[in-house]
Amino acid sequence: MRSADGSGPATTKRRAVRRELLAMLDGLEAGDALPSERRLAEELGVSRPTLRAAIDELAAEGLLDRRHGSGTYVAEPRIAVPLTMSSFTEDMIKRGMRPGGRVLSFRVGAAGPKIGRRLALSPGEEVLTIRRLRLADGATMAIETLYMPRALLPELRREDLEGRSFYALLREHGVVLASGRETIEPTVVTAEEAEVLGVPVHAPAFLFERVTRDDAGAPVEYVRSVYRGDRYRLEIELRPPPN
Repeated sequence: MRSADGSGPATTKRRAVRRELLAMLDGLEAGDALPSERRLAEELGVSRPTLRAAIDELAAEGLLDRRHGSGTYVAEPRIAVPLTMSSFTEDMIKRGMRPGGRVLSFRVGAAGPKIGRRLALSPGEEVLTIRRLRLADGATMAIETLYMPRALLPELRREDLEGRSFYALLREHGVVLASGRETIEPTVVTAEEAEVLGVPVHAPAFLFERVTRDDAGAPVEYVRSVYRGDRYRLEIELRPPPN
């Protein structure tokens, strides 16, 4: 029999388990392990399928982290980032976190038709393709692939980007960033991305694609970034339209 709000006994039990789990989380820190499912089910007096449903719900909300073969842990808090034109390094510093990362690959090659269109280059012109792992307080956050015209910074070396903001580097060389266009869509990580980020295959993620232009309107970068969905949250400030 269903209640007036359309929920049945199973839903009611799951909600009760959810409340118990949330109360338990109040006394735990990020990274702490929860008791085993068998023990939790016994302590809460519910079946394991009901317990799993409540855990899955909290995991989907980013409060719990289920690790295959290891157990369930209190998830790291998601980082709220406003949609502004700033670098990853600048965003993390604003949130009191220590930005970091390492360069995974650094190569020079022809732009090709796709990247050439993004950067307003002919397919044969040279671009730098730089792939970086981005970290916040030592934890993996994103894989970033940056494409830029090689002529913009012809002397750029791999070590110049180790642990540094690319935008700060551009400013040091007199490049004025004036505008950008970014798209964001939900995705899941590939097997290779999962290994680099340390998350399960097909874990939820955000795909960011951005083209940034200088004050003359010329593209200076095309960036494709895959952010962990369990660590990242977008923040949008809304204001009423002018009268």
